[in-house]
Amino acid sequence: MVIGISAVFLDRDGTINDDIGYLGNPDDVVIIPGVAKALARLNSKNIPVIVITNQSGIGRGFYKWSDFRAVMCRITSVLADYGAHIDAIYVAPHHPDGLGSYSHPNHPDRKPNPGMLLRAAKENDIDIRYSWMIGDKRIDLEAGRSAGCKVALVRTGYGRLVDGDLADLVAENLDAAIDGILGSSKSFSG
Repeated sequence: MVIGISAVFLDRDGTINDDIGYLGNPDDVVIIPGVAKALARLNSKNIPVIVITNQSGIGRGFYKWSDFRAVMCRITSVLADYGAHIDAIYVAPHHPDGLGSYSHPNHPDRKPNPGMLLRAAKENDIDIRYSWMIGDKRIDLEAGRSAGCKVALVRTGYGRLVDGDLADLVAENLDAAIDGILGSSKSFSG
């Protein structure tokens, strides 16, 4: 029997939207094909969708929190057009080259550390053992594995360059990853 709520944690850039490097302008948002459909399927099963994203561009002064919020508003607006939504967003603006309080050599929230995942699980009453972390970089897989999740690598973004040795599942894109997770997992409540 599943205890708590299962969830899908997602990296943002390269997993949900094109990774153009330091995305601070909502006009530059391009949602990867199939993402909205995949998220809508999770939403229809009452599976929480939580974004876990490093945003060192904020910490290094490349863009502001208001720019980040505008980008997220654009992403959520596009997803809503397809009947999909994100339940929560966790952000790590820290970086060794960050400015002021964002300067940190190895902040516990910054992936590959699991801090954002663990905090999201606690704050949303999620049983992390029955959750997945999906991303296009090794740091996404390492963060998920450290937190105690199953992990999936998508071959979008930087995913084509990443060895899938840490992954429980490797998929061409988020839609295919969700197919694999829902097809192979009886662990989701909803």
